[in-house]
Amino acid sequence: MGSFLITVLIVAAAAVVIAGLVIGIYNKLVTLRNRYKNAFAQIEVQLKRRHDLIPNLVEVAKGYMQHERGTLEAVIQARNQAAGGLQKAAMDPGNAAAIQGLGAAEGALSGTLGRLFALAESYPDLKANQNMMQLSEELSSTENKVAFARQAFNDTVMQYNTYKQTFPPVIFAGMFGFTAAELFQIESAAERVAPKVKFT
Repeated sequence: MGSFLITVLIVAAAAVVIAGLVIGIYNKLVTLRNRYKNAFAQIEVQLKRRHDLIPNLVEVAKGYMQHERGTLEAVIQARNQAAGGLQKAAMDPGNAAAIQGLGAAEGALSGTLGRLFALAESYPDLKANQNMMQLSEELSSTENKVAFARQAFNDTVMQYNTYKQTFPPVIFAGMFGFTAAELFQIESAAERVAPKVKFT
């Protein structure tokens, strides 16, 4: 009877230790997932700011660049696609397809903005416009904030993915529905460069 009681106590103790381990793993996975979701929320704030500045920038440019209607329309179209991509990604920052789509849309937007600013160089009155200079400065500042927020998001995603793939969390992560998160990257090397905004 004594050895049976010892066996029961050992089994019960092992069950408590395993349950504690599983609870600890689950809680850490939830914590890390919430961190990357919060980090994405910071990206969302900055990208919304960027998207809000662009129509004003285009409106100012319209007054000077009547012959560049196609470029101005391309900027607005790229902005709208990026805003739609941001909405999808914000609903589920862990969705790899949504994050990849957002990266592609933001890359396309950066490309069209780059073309707009290259064309604007040919319009001295536009370059000297106070509103254009202010909007350009705000956009440049926002681009920097987006870059910092994206780096913070990617760091938290990396922590989450690394923990999820280590042993023993890898055993339980799938059982609890924790899937890998996607890094927020811009598609091509040319599109990784923020548009150069300089009016002096």
